[in-house]
Amino acid sequence: MPHVVVLTGAGISAESGISTFRDNNGLWASHRLEDVATPEAWERDPEGVLAFYNERRREVRRAQPNAAHEALARLEQHNCRVSIVTQNIDDLHERAGSRDVLHLHGDIGKARSSVDPRLLYRLRGEETIEIGHMCDHNYQLRPHVVWFGEQVLLYDTACHIMADADWVLVIGTSLSVMPAAALLDEAPAHVTRMVIDPDAVALARGTDAIPMAGKASEIVPELVEHFIAHRVFEQPARGQ
Repeated sequence: MPHVVVLTGAGISAESGISTFRDNNGLWASHRLEDVATPEAWERDPEGVLAFYNERRREVRRAQPNAAHEALARLEQHNCRVSIVTQNIDDLHERAGSRDVLHLHGDIGKARSSVDPRLLYRLRGEETIEIGHMCDHNYQLRPHVVWFGEQVLLYDTACHIMADADWVLVIGTSLSVMPAAALLDEAPAHVTRMVIDPDAVALARGTDAIPMAGKASEIVPELVEHFIAHRVFEQPARGQ
């Protein structure tokens, strides 16, 4: 069964109304990265950091998967294995129905121990994280997100997934955040790569990737329907 690996970034979630840190409006407009998304910010002002991520979590809960999320979930039903490696901390892929999703930068719907990142807790309903909420070892809980300056804990797993790809779709990411941007180098040289983004032509320049310029919510459903209609995954992958 052909293996399609999809690398998604903020652009796909932005189409569902979720703010990105490059936005000129929304949640990030009134906050500096240094004040809410670094270990140093957590040390200085944990209450302020928790308040910011509690509001981000509310924003995610209000958002709904868009047509791109839904199309990727639908692709799983058509003779291929689909693995999604996302830089996003929302759960829109899962809510759309995707079953194999790896969150490189964490999951805002979970809390974790501030001392042991292996201690994870799913936040239910409108639940928030507050000062005094403790893990099982009696340490303060924090958002399960990777802040700037922290190690990406699942990067090795993502590399193994990419190394097994027969097709690679890059959706809604500028490929400017490391180490996620280096993941494409882990894919076998022969595989077909497609870049789907309003700036796809520029992003694909100097590579052998196929640029598909436009919104993810418009391009991805069309691409998936093309794959299904032409039984693309019943044919050998390029180079096999």
